[in-house]
Amino acid sequence: MNEGQTWEDLPPELLEDCAQLVKANSIEGNKKQNISIIYTPWSNLLKSGDMATGQVSFHNTKKVRRIHVETKDNAIVNRLNKTKVEKFPDLFQEKVDHQKRLKKKANKELQRKKLEEKRIAEENRKAKELKSYDRVFEEALGPVSSSLNSNKKSSSNKSKVTDDIFAVDDGDDDEGVENAHANDFDDFF
Repeated sequence: MNEGQTWEDLPPELLEDCAQLVKANSIEGNKKQNISIIYTPWSNLLKSGDMATGQVSFHNTKKVRRIHVETKDNAIVNRLNKTKVEKFPDLFQEKVDHQKRLKKKANKELQRKKLEEKRIAEENRKAKELKSYDRVFEEALGPVSSSLNSNKKSSSNKSKVTDDIFAVDDGDDDEGVENAHANDFDDFF
């Protein structure tokens, strides 16, 4: 079966081919006319120890399908026998390979989802930024706001300079400083 296809979706031509093979390979069915061949998923088969050889039952009878075969069609059986290829595969290795492919596919899907979520988050962030009022004044004032910021910086520098001019020196030569200032005041009086 192809990936994503279920046992209920099998085409009627394939079911007819399978039914003809079952009839041709059955000892009793090959001799009889108008037989019904039953098919179901393997998980639906019920087998207990007290059953006869070849006898099976089903867990759920709703999952059982029947196909009617009137007579043996030698053309179909011969066509299928000509293309018959017998293989003895390592089923465990095939299962491991299949699980690796499924895991790789799931990882790619997960990465795709993460990229999509990241893209959506980025779009949401940009949309939120556009709707935000944080930058309204910066955008409205434009270059004027940058000159205002530079004026603020220069005024803070001026206050530092004036603080330095009138700074009091707490050094050892306090008398010299007081005398120097005293002489300045004498000139005014």
